[in-house]
Amino acid sequence: MSEERVSRALSAHAAELAQRLAALLETTCSPESGAPAAAGFLREWAEASIGAAPGTSDRGPLDALVEQFGLCAAERDLLLLAGLPEEHEGLAGTFRSLHPRSEPWPTVGLAALLLGDGTGAGDTAQDRPGLRRLLAEGRAVRHGLLRTVHERTFYERGLVPAERLWDALHGHDAWPPAIGRVTVDEVPAGLEDWLALPAVRRAVLALRSGDDRTLLLSTADDVIAGSRCAALARAAGRTLTGARVDATDRAAIALVSAHAAARSAVPLLVLPAPPEAGQPVPALDTADLPGPVIVCAPSGAVRPVSRRPVLGVPLGPVSPGSQRGAWQAALPDLSEQAGLLTARHPLDPSLIAEVAADVRSLRLLSAPVSEPREISDVIRGRAGITLPPGVQLVTPGLLWDRLVLPDESREQLRDAVARLKHASLVLDDWGFLDGARADRGVRLMFTGPPGTGKSLAAEVVATAVDTDLLVVDVSQVVSKWLGETEKNLAAVFDVAERTQAVLMLDEADALFATRTGITDSHDRYANLETSYLLQRMDRFDGLVVLATNLRQNIDAAFLRRLDFVVDFPLPDELQRRLLWELHLPEPTLDDDVNLNRLAALYPVPGGWIRNAAIAAAFLAAPSNGPIHQEHLVHAMAREYAKAARPFPGRPATAPASKETAHERYT
Repeated sequence: MSEERVSRALSAHAAELAQRLAALLETTCSPESGAPAAAGFLREWAEASIGAAPGTSDRGPLDALVEQFGLCAAERDLLLLAGLPEEHEGLAGTFRSLHPRSEPWPTVGLAALLLGDGTGAGDTAQDRPGLRRLLAEGRAVRHGLLRTVHERTFYERGLVPAERLWDALHGHDAWPPAIGRVTVDEVPAGLEDWLALPAVRRAVLALRSGDDRTLLLSTADDVIAGSRCAALARAAGRTLTGARVDATDRAAIALVSAHAAARSAVPLLVLPAPPEAGQPVPALDTADLPGPVIVCAPSGAVRPVSRRPVLGVPLGPVSPGSQRGAWQAALPDLSEQAGLLTARHPLDPSLIAEVAADVRSLRLLSAPVSEPREISDVIRGRAGITLPPGVQLVTPGLLWDRLVLPDESREQLRDAVARLKHASLVLDDWGFLDGARADRGVRLMFTGPPGTGKSLAAEVVATAVDTDLLVVDVSQVVSKWLGETEKNLAAVFDVAERTQAVLMLDEADALFATRTGITDSHDRYANLETSYLLQRMDRFDGLVVLATNLRQNIDAAFLRRLDFVVDFPLPDELQRRLLWELHLPEPTLDDDVNLNRLAALYPVPGGWIRNAAIAAAFLAAPSNGPIHQEHLVHAMAREYAKAARPFPGRPATAPASKETAHERYT
């Protein structure tokens, strides 16, 4: 029925009860009480409402509510009586005149007179003890559809419908303001394979059957969870009514269930994040809710405690083919590049739909978005909004020629890039994913003293795979509070998975240090933390770089999981000469600069050379250049002083070599 027809039908049901109430007032009240006038208004309003009612037998929200909760006839009448003051201000005034404290609600005493008059209210309400039982333990009260207000004497209490429920029964999209509502979006393309999974098919059957059952989806991503719930509901031919509630707020859960029933919908409960470490996990008791209920909660956020059946619903996996289909459906004009977008950004279909909405919005602003790199910029912008503290998303632009390393180290980096680029061929087409149980992700460890180019190499690798670099400040990720480090790292991995950025964790020994013997609770939680991070690394499909100055401190179990361990030793003399050349533009140098002498005398890492080159340039700037040998020596002396190391002295004067280190190095 249309919203107007639904509203008029409910008013007609209430009007029938108003006519009974008018007859009661005429037979039980004296003329001096003003009852005849009240009865006259009730009859006038009732006749008008019944006359305007649609002539239909269609099932409306009230019928759906009664059927869903199994209400008896008396409870249906009690709900209609409680809703009468909401129908007209004159009705509210009538009840105010009948209330002992002049409140606009029908009292329990009035309900006892009305429902006990032998007019078909049902056996349970033929006597006052029966009414008391209904209002103490009946389904309508137990499920929060109806409540009594003002805890005084029993028969003076007012009868009130659940918050905004009467508006919902009128067919309006009314909602309790104190409960956060969850909007269920359209189903994105690309979930067809997921819907075909056996566990998901069982969930669809559970929704379709209408039996009492809780469907549990464990995820911290509301977008992904929402898309899965929408897909389940569409496949089952059901609608959803969702809200954010606490697991222990039984009144709010009951109210959500009532509003869902009025809409002939399945309630969707979205629960908050897990409690702090050491706090008890809240219990969720859905035993008293009728029909199926969907619960979305992060892992460890809740534990079901009733005998009501619980059915876990997996969120994945979503195959590369499904992701490619999602890109094609979301951005049809870029369908030819869907394969490349899938390889670069293997996102969940729900996230692909979000990115597509951003792209369409930019196009409305006359901003062309047609290249994969531009799509990457859109993804970066969305991911940047929710970057955890201590995480920076960088767009690198460094090429291989900026990297000065031994041949073996350079070769390992190139092999890592090739492994990521050819993962689909080897793992999917050649069958190594299932046959050899290979992983899609690539895990590297960079080891070596500070300043040897580990961060620079991560930027070069990110440039080579044409993606961003996600740099993690470990000092802000590691927390002294138990459980906080895992939460912070989980947020980092979530962003990396969305953007498919190269993830770099510096000072990795602070995160993956050798597991210890258990001597106290802190040791136990530290070991659990390491185990969690190892598992999350295994599940990550992108490229992870872990940099450390202390390889010996890394857990051996973690080292076995790495694909490449790349050494970054201190540069030799030839490499130091090349580093000087890379950081000093030749036109800025005076003829007295001898890079060979600097490279031979100062055995320092590349970071020192970079700092000294920049400092020397600023020393030469007041005189408008050029950079002299003395500037470079003075800047290098400061680098030694910062490190509290003895300065080797000044180089001997000698003519500069015309052959560049780059010519010798290559």
